[in-house]
Amino acid sequence: MKILLVGDYSNVHWTLAEGLRALGHQVTVVSDGDGWKNYQRDIDLRRRSLGRWDTLRYLLDIRRTLPRLRGYDVVQLINPVFLNLRPHRILPYYQQLRRQNGRMFLGSFGIDKPWVEEGLKPDTFRYSDFYLFGQRRHNAFTQEMEENWLGPKGELFDRIADDCDGIVASLYENYRCCQTHYADKLHFIPFPIPIPASNSTLETQNSELGTRNSKLRFFIGIQRSRSEYKGTDIMLSALRRLKAEFPDRMEIVCAENVPFQQYCQMLNDSHVLLDQLYSYTPAMNALQAMSQGLVVVGGAEPEHYQIMGEDELRPIINVQPTEDDVVQQIRNRLLLHPEAIDQLSRDSIEYIRRHHDPLHIARRYLALWEKTLGEEGL
Repeated sequence: MKILLVGDYSNVHWTLAEGLRALGHQVTVVSDGDGWKNYQRDIDLRRRSLGRWDTLRYLLDIRRTLPRLRGYDVVQLINPVFLNLRPHRILPYYQQLRRQNGRMFLGSFGIDKPWVEEGLKPDTFRYSDFYLFGQRRHNAFTQEMEENWLGPKGELFDRIADDCDGIVASLYENYRCCQTHYADKLHFIPFPIPIPASNSTLETQNSELGTRNSKLRFFIGIQRSRSEYKGTDIMLSALRRLKAEFPDRMEIVCAENVPFQQYCQMLNDSHVLLDQLYSYTPAMNALQAMSQGLVVVGGAEPEHYQIMGEDELRPIINVQPTEDDVVQQIRNRLLLHPEAIDQLSRDSIEYIRRHHDPLHIARRYLALWEKTLGEEGL
C-alpha cells in the first residue's frame, strides 16, 4: 500500500511510518518536524517565520510539493490545521490532496473542535481542561482554544471531517468527544510508541533505590505559557511539599523550557514523571516515559483502561486534580514504598509493549484502511 502521512505532532506519524515500512509498505511523511522538536520527515514543509519573505517561500514550497503528492492509496492528516497557515487558506490544499489520492483520514489526537465543544459542556467529563468540580476554568490558554476552535479552525474541522472517509482518535477524550457528531466514521487506535531495545539504565537506577542515600528523582516539565492549563503548577507545588517532608528521600528535576535533547536526558535520569493533571489518559509524553521504564503520575481513569481493553496492568499512579491528592498518592504509593518502583517500572514497559508497539499499531491502521478501500471495490 502507498501511504501519505501529512503533518506530525509528538512524532506520531514518523513512528507510525516506521512500523508501516517494517511491514513492507511505501510511506511518505510530510511535516515541519513539529517545530523546534525537529522530528524526522521525508519532505520538509517548514515555515521559518511569519515574515513576508519567509511566508512567500513557504507558500512556494507548498505549491511545489503538493502536485507531487499524488497516487497514494491513503492520506492521513495529523490535524485539520496540517499546514502553518490560516484555516481558510488550508482548505484548498486539502481539496487538492483529495482529488489527487484515494481515501482521506483525519487524526483526532489532541485539541480540536470536538475536544473544545464537548469540553465546554459541564457534564461530559468529571473534570477536564474546561471544568473542575463543576466550575469553569478560566485561563489564557482555554480562552485561546475557544476562540480558535469555535471559530475559523472549527469551520475547517467541520469541512474536512464531513468530507473525509474516517476519523482516528488515539485518546479516550478525543474518542468520547467525536462520538457526538462523527460516530459513523470514528475509529480508536492508540498512539505508536518507539520501544527501546534495552532498559538496562533504568533497571540499574531502580535497583539502587534500596541502597543507602538513594533518592527518588521526580521529573516535571514546565512550559511557562501552559503551566496553569496542564496543571504542572499544582504538581510542582505538591512536589515541593513532599520535598519538605522527605528531604532525604527525593529529588525534584524540573525542566523549564529547555531544548528537547536536554529534556530527554533529564527525563532519562529520573524515576518518576508527573504529567497532565486534568487528563483521563496518558498522552505522548507520559507514554514515551513509560516505554523507558519511568513511573507516571497523572491521568489514568477507568475509562482509559476500558477503551484500551486492559484488565490487569495498572502501572500509572492515577491522581485526582487536586494538590492534596497528588501529595497523598505520591507519599503513600512511592515515597513510603520505594520498593514498589521496580515492579511499576516493569509494568510500564510491558504496558507499552502490549498496547503501543509500532508494528501492532501499524497493523491496526492497515486493517482499517484496507477495509475502507475494500468498501470502494478496489
